[in-house]
Amino acid sequence: MAHDAPPRWDRRMQQRLARGEAAALGELYDRFASLVHSLAYRVLDDEHAADRITREVFGYVWEHPDSYDPKQGSLRSWVAGITRHQAVQRLRQTESDSARDQRDECDQRDESADGPATAETERELERKIHEASTAARADYIVTSMPAPLREALELAYFQRRDYRQTAADLGVTEDEARRRLRLGLQLLSTAHNHQALPAVPMRRAARAPQAPRPPHSTPPGPGHGRSL
Repeated sequence: MAHDAPPRWDRRMQQRLARGEAAALGELYDRFASLVHSLAYRVLDDEHAADRITREVFGYVWEHPDSYDPKQGSLRSWVAGITRHQAVQRLRQTESDSARDQRDECDQRDESADGPATAETERELERKIHEASTAARADYIVTSMPAPLREALELAYFQRRDYRQTAADLGVTEDEARRRLRLGLQLLSTAHNHQALPAVPMRRAARAPQAPRPPHSTPPGPGHGRSL
């Protein structure tokens, strides 16, 4: 997706976070918590794990606001990238632990069960991670694309309208309906060409608050690395 110049709100928000304004974190949480949680859940298929990723993401944003580079895109895209990175890393760890446990069980039954089975397990793990990351990115693209493109795609692919019916429902010409569908599909195609782990300068997320919070309520604490 092309990187548009970030809106003025993004720059102001980054500046406020850099100054340590707790109210800015609350505003950011109100705006993006639902997105973060839904992307994390799309990868992990686990409500509690998605809650934890949500806290980690906003903890990281609070601790590292200067990691956001406006030249690379919007603040929303940056937060989404951090989310996908963290969720995929969590999925990789979880699946690796599960695969290791299965190998241990096999080894106990038959020490000769090694090599090809292990390689097949690794390939299956990478396939699952790639599919989860692609699905999360596709979800993000659909929710982030301009409303006219999103509406055209929803009519054509979810409601099974052809381009003539789509044009009539949207009140546009057939040529315009085709143009919107073409652009929407071009954007969606980037999800399949995207690497499972986006380039995000992520070291370690800020420590999560002690008490877990639901993803759509009070914003998570800023962590222990910065004081309010």
